[in-house]
Amino acid sequence: MTTLCCSLAAACLTGCGGPARNGYAAAGAVAPGPERRAGDNVPPRSAVELRPLGDGPAASAQAPAPTGGTPPGIPARGSTAASAPDGSQGGSQSGSPGAPAGEAGTVQPPPQPPPVPELPPTTSKPPAPAPGTTPPGTPANLVLSPPARAQAADRWCEKVTVAFTNKGTKPATSGTVTFSTHIIGALGIDWATVDTAQPLPAPIPGGTTKAQTYTVCVESWRVPLGMHVETRRATATWT
Repeated sequence: MTTLCCSLAAACLTGCGGPARNGYAAAGAVAPGPERRAGDNVPPRSAVELRPLGDGPAASAQAPAPTGGTPPGIPARGSTAASAPDGSQGGSQSGSPGAPAGEAGTVQPPPQPPPVPELPPTTSKPPAPAPGTTPPGTPANLVLSPPARAQAADRWCEKVTVAFTNKGTKPATSGTVTFSTHIIGALGIDWATVDTAQPLPAPIPGGTTKAQTYTVCVESWRVPLGMHVETRRATATWT
Protein backbone atom coordinates (compact mmCIF):
# COMPACT_ATOMS: atom_id res chain seq x y z
CA MET A 1 0.00 0.00 0.00
CA THR A 2 2.74 2.36 0.83
CA THR A 3 4.48 1.64 -2.42
CA LEU A 4 1.32 2.34 -4.40
CA CYS A 5 0.74 5.73 -2.79
CA CYS A 6 4.26 6.81 -3.49
CA SER A 7 3.94 5.79 -7.11
CA LEU A 8 0.70 7.76 -7.53
CA ALA A 9 2.25 10.86 -5.97
CA ALA A 10 5.23 10.64 -8.26
CA ALA A 11 3.00 10.30 -11.32
CA CYS A 12 0.97 13.34 -10.33
CA LEU A 13 4.06 15.44 -9.87
CA THR A 14 5.43 14.26 -13.21
CA GLY A 15 2.22 15.14 -15.04
CA CYS A 16 1.96 18.62 -13.53
CA GLY A 17 5.60 19.48 -14.04
CA GLY A 18 7.54 20.17 -17.22
CA PRO A 19 10.99 21.37 -18.04
CA ALA A 20 12.84 22.79 -15.17
CA ARG A 21 12.12 26.60 -14.81
CA ASN A 22 13.66 29.33 -12.73
CA GLY A 23 11.87 30.26 -9.58
CA TYR A 24 10.06 33.59 -9.14
CA ALA A 25 9.13 35.57 -6.11
CA ALA A 26 6.06 37.79 -6.07
CA ALA A 27 6.84 41.52 -5.81
CA GLY A 28 4.36 44.33 -5.39
CA ALA A 29 0.62 44.16 -5.42
CA VAL A 30 -1.41 41.85 -7.60
CA ALA A 31 -2.71 43.46 -10.79
CA PRO A 32 -6.42 44.07 -10.84
CA GLY A 33 -8.56 42.00 -13.06
CA PRO A 34 -7.95 38.43 -14.20
CA GLU A 35 -5.17 36.38 -12.73
CA ARG A 36 -1.84 37.69 -14.08
CA ARG A 37 0.49 35.41 -15.92
CA ALA A 38 3.91 34.51 -14.79
CA GLY A 39 6.46 37.20 -15.75
CA ASP A 40 3.96 40.06 -16.14
CA ASN A 41 4.96 43.43 -14.66
CA VAL A 42 2.46 44.86 -12.27
CA PRO A 43 2.66 48.58 -11.36
CA PRO A 44 2.70 49.27 -7.66
CA ARG A 45 -0.44 50.68 -6.12
CA SER A 46 1.27 52.37 -3.18
CA ALA A 47 4.30 54.63 -2.69
CA VAL A 48 7.56 52.83 -3.46
CA GLU A 49 10.85 53.97 -1.98
CA LEU A 50 14.01 52.99 -3.88
CA ARG A 51 17.15 52.42 -1.88
CA PRO A 52 20.51 51.41 -3.33
CA LEU A 53 22.24 48.41 -1.95
CA GLY A 54 25.10 48.92 0.45
CA ASP A 55 25.95 51.58 3.01
CA GLY A 56 29.01 53.25 1.24
CA PRO A 57 29.54 56.91 0.36
CA ALA A 58 27.58 56.54 -2.88
CA ALA A 59 24.52 55.52 -0.95
CA SER A 60 24.83 58.49 1.35
CA ALA A 61 25.31 60.90 -1.56
CA GLN A 62 22.26 59.60 -3.44
CA ALA A 63 19.94 59.52 -0.49
CA PRO A 64 16.93 61.84 -1.05
CA ALA A 65 16.41 64.85 1.14
CA PRO A 66 13.92 64.27 3.93
CA THR A 67 10.48 65.73 3.34
CA GLY A 68 10.02 69.18 4.88
CA GLY A 69 13.71 69.54 5.84
CA THR A 70 16.40 71.97 4.76
CA PRO A 71 18.29 71.13 1.51
CA PRO A 72 21.88 70.03 1.98
CA GLY A 73 24.48 72.81 2.00
CA ILE A 74 22.01 75.53 3.21
CA PRO A 75 22.16 76.45 6.88
CA ALA A 76 18.98 76.16 8.85
CA ARG A 77 17.06 79.33 9.62
CA GLY A 78 18.30 81.03 12.75
CA SER A 79 21.88 79.76 12.48
CA THR A 80 24.64 82.29 12.84
CA ALA A 81 26.87 81.27 9.93
CA ALA A 82 27.51 78.54 7.39
CA SER A 83 30.70 76.56 7.54
CA ALA A 84 33.02 76.83 4.58
CA PRO A 85 34.61 73.68 3.15
CA ASP A 86 37.92 74.48 4.89
CA GLY A 87 36.20 74.78 8.26
CA SER A 88 36.12 78.60 8.40
CA GLN A 89 32.92 80.53 9.03
CA GLY A 90 31.50 82.39 6.01
CA GLY A 91 28.84 85.07 5.66
CA SER A 92 27.54 87.29 8.42
CA GLN A 93 25.46 86.75 11.48
CA SER A 94 21.76 86.27 10.83
CA GLY A 95 19.87 89.51 11.25
CA SER A 96 23.07 91.69 11.11
CA PRO A 97 23.59 94.32 8.35
CA GLY A 98 27.04 92.92 7.45
CA ALA A 99 28.87 94.17 4.36
CA PRO A 100 28.25 92.29 1.07
CA ALA A 101 30.64 89.57 0.05
CA GLY A 102 33.85 90.91 -1.46
CA GLU A 103 33.42 94.38 0.08
CA ALA A 104 34.80 93.67 3.53
CA GLY A 105 37.62 96.00 4.40
CA THR A 106 36.68 98.65 1.78
CA VAL A 107 37.84 102.09 2.91
CA GLN A 108 35.12 104.69 2.58
CA PRO A 109 36.25 108.19 1.42
CA PRO A 110 36.07 110.92 4.03
CA PRO A 111 33.08 113.26 3.83
CA GLN A 112 33.63 116.31 1.65
CA PRO A 113 33.14 119.77 3.17
CA PRO A 114 30.21 121.79 1.83
CA PRO A 115 31.06 124.20 -0.99
CA VAL A 116 31.89 127.74 0.04
CA PRO A 117 29.45 130.23 -1.54
CA GLU A 118 31.02 132.79 -3.82
CA LEU A 119 31.00 136.31 -2.51
CA PRO A 120 29.99 139.11 -4.89
CA PRO A 121 32.86 141.32 -5.95
CA THR A 122 33.13 144.60 -4.14
CA THR A 123 34.38 147.83 -5.63
CA SER A 124 36.53 150.05 -3.48
CA LYS A 125 35.82 153.77 -3.47
CA PRO A 126 38.54 156.36 -3.09
CA PRO A 127 38.70 157.78 0.39
CA ALA A 128 36.85 161.02 0.89
CA PRO A 129 38.99 164.07 1.63
CA ALA A 130 39.16 165.21 5.21
CA PRO A 131 36.84 168.08 6.12
CA GLY A 132 38.35 171.53 5.44
CA THR A 133 40.87 170.24 2.89
CA THR A 134 40.91 170.67 -0.91
CA PRO A 135 41.35 167.53 -3.05
CA PRO A 136 44.33 167.63 -5.42
CA GLY A 137 43.56 169.10 -8.84
CA THR A 138 43.54 167.12 -12.11
CA PRO A 139 45.13 168.42 -15.33
CA ALA A 140 43.02 170.01 -18.06
CA ASN A 141 41.38 167.53 -20.41
CA LEU A 142 39.58 169.02 -23.43
CA VAL A 143 36.85 167.17 -25.31
CA LEU A 144 35.83 168.72 -28.69
CA SER A 145 32.38 168.53 -30.27
CA PRO A 146 31.96 167.64 -34.00
CA PRO A 147 32.44 170.73 -36.19
CA ALA A 148 29.26 172.66 -37.02
CA ARG A 149 29.73 174.07 -40.55
CA ALA A 150 28.20 177.12 -42.22
CA GLN A 151 28.76 178.76 -45.63
CA ALA A 152 31.22 181.67 -45.80
CA ALA A 153 31.51 184.54 -48.32
CA ASP A 154 34.24 182.77 -50.35
CA ARG A 155 33.92 179.24 -51.76
CA TRP A 156 37.36 178.30 -50.35
CA CYS A 157 36.25 179.26 -46.79
CA GLU A 158 33.48 178.25 -44.35
CA LYS A 159 32.31 179.08 -40.85
CA VAL A 160 33.11 176.29 -38.31
CA THR A 161 31.88 176.25 -34.67
CA VAL A 162 33.49 173.94 -32.08
CA ALA A 163 32.64 173.52 -28.36
CA PHE A 164 35.54 172.78 -25.98
CA THR A 165 34.70 170.99 -22.69
CA ASN A 166 37.37 170.79 -19.98
CA LYS A 167 36.95 167.52 -18.02
CA GLY A 168 39.82 168.36 -15.65
CA THR A 169 39.91 170.64 -12.65
CA LYS A 170 42.81 172.79 -13.83
CA PRO A 171 42.28 175.30 -16.67
CA ALA A 172 43.60 174.98 -20.19
CA THR A 173 45.65 178.17 -20.50
CA SER A 174 46.79 177.88 -24.12
CA GLY A 175 46.66 175.58 -27.11
CA THR A 176 45.90 175.08 -30.78
CA VAL A 177 42.94 173.68 -32.66
CA THR A 178 43.61 171.98 -36.04
CA PHE A 179 40.93 171.69 -38.76
CA SER A 180 40.91 169.07 -41.52
CA THR A 181 39.24 170.59 -44.58
CA HIS A 182 38.29 168.44 -47.59
CA ILE A 183 38.20 169.89 -51.13
CA ILE A 184 35.17 168.49 -52.95
CA GLY A 185 34.74 168.59 -56.75
CA ALA A 186 31.59 169.38 -58.71
CA LEU A 187 30.76 165.65 -59.02
CA GLY A 188 31.29 165.00 -55.30
CA ILE A 189 34.83 163.64 -55.64
CA ASP A 190 37.09 164.25 -52.61
CA TRP A 191 40.21 165.67 -54.28
CA ALA A 192 42.34 166.55 -51.26
CA THR A 193 42.42 167.27 -47.50
CA VAL A 194 44.13 170.38 -46.11
CA ASP A 195 44.95 170.94 -42.38
CA THR A 196 44.93 174.45 -40.91
CA ALA A 197 45.57 175.52 -37.28
CA GLN A 198 44.12 178.31 -35.09
CA PRO A 199 44.50 179.19 -31.39
CA LEU A 200 42.21 177.83 -28.64
CA PRO A 201 39.77 180.24 -26.98
CA ALA A 202 41.92 180.05 -23.80
CA PRO A 203 41.71 180.08 -20.94
CA ILE A 204 39.12 177.31 -20.51
CA PRO A 205 38.50 176.72 -16.77
CA GLY A 206 38.18 173.21 -15.39
CA GLY A 207 34.70 171.72 -15.52
CA THR A 208 33.44 174.27 -18.08
CA THR A 209 32.55 174.35 -21.79
CA LYS A 210 33.45 177.17 -24.20
CA ALA A 211 32.32 177.39 -27.85
CA GLN A 212 34.16 179.26 -30.57
CA THR A 213 33.31 180.00 -34.23
CA TYR A 214 36.23 180.05 -36.66
CA THR A 215 36.54 181.07 -40.31
CA VAL A 216 38.46 178.20 -41.87
CA CYS A 217 40.02 178.83 -45.30
CA VAL A 218 42.39 177.11 -47.76
CA GLU A 219 44.32 178.58 -50.70
CA SER A 220 41.92 179.91 -53.31
CA TRP A 221 43.70 178.16 -56.20
CA ARG A 222 42.84 174.82 -54.57
CA VAL A 223 39.12 175.45 -55.05
CA PRO A 224 38.31 176.22 -58.72
CA LEU A 225 34.87 177.37 -59.80
CA GLY A 226 32.28 174.67 -59.13
CA MET A 227 34.18 173.16 -56.18
CA HIS A 228 33.75 173.80 -52.43
CA VAL A 229 35.29 172.93 -49.04
CA GLU A 230 34.04 170.82 -46.09
CA THR A 231 35.72 170.92 -42.66
CA ARG A 232 34.91 167.52 -41.23
CA ARG A 233 37.29 167.11 -38.28
CA ALA A 234 38.82 169.24 -35.49
CA THR A 235 41.53 168.27 -32.97
CA ALA A 236 43.32 170.27 -30.25
CA THR A 237 46.46 170.42 -28.18
CA TRP A 238 46.70 172.44 -24.94
CA THR A 239 48.74 173.25 -21.86
